[in-house]
Amino acid sequence: MLSFSIAAHAQKPVYRCETAGKVSYSDAPCVGAKEIDATPTQGMDKMTGTSRKGADVRRDEHNALMADALKPLTGMSPEQYRVYKHRFKLSPRDKAECARLDTELPELKRRAATAPPGDKALADVELYKARKQFNDLNC
Repeated sequence: MLSFSIAAHAQKPVYRCETAGKVSYSDAPCVGAKEIDATPTQGMDKMTGTSRKGADVRRDEHNALMADALKPLTGMSPEQYRVYKHRFKLSPRDKAECARLDTELPELKRRAATAPPGDKALADVELYKARKQFNDLNC
C-alpha cells in the first residue's frame, strides 16, 4: 500500500554565525556556529483554492512518494532515499567519508554543546572542521 506521508522539504543546513557581535546566516559553517531550522512551512498553499508550491517542493514530494513506493525493494525511508539519491554521483571514497561523517557529526555536536568552558573552543573547532568537510564533499 502506498503511503502519502510527505517528508519535510530537504535542504542544506543553515548556520547562525556570530563574529565580533555581528550575526550572519550562511550555508557554510563557521567556528561556533549554531545550526538553525530553516525548513519552509507547508500546508498553507491552497488557501486561495490553487496550489502555490514551487517546483522544488513538488519534486521533493514526488521523490518522497517514490521512496515510499520503493521501500519494499530498497528498505530505505524517504530521508535515506533522498540522501542516497543526492550522493549517487559521488566517488566511492567520498561516499564512505560522508557515511563516516554522518555518524561522527552528532557526537561532535553533543560534545560542543556540553563541553566545559576550557574545552569549548577546541570542541567548536573540531565540529567546524567536520561540518566544513561535510559541506566541501557535498554530502
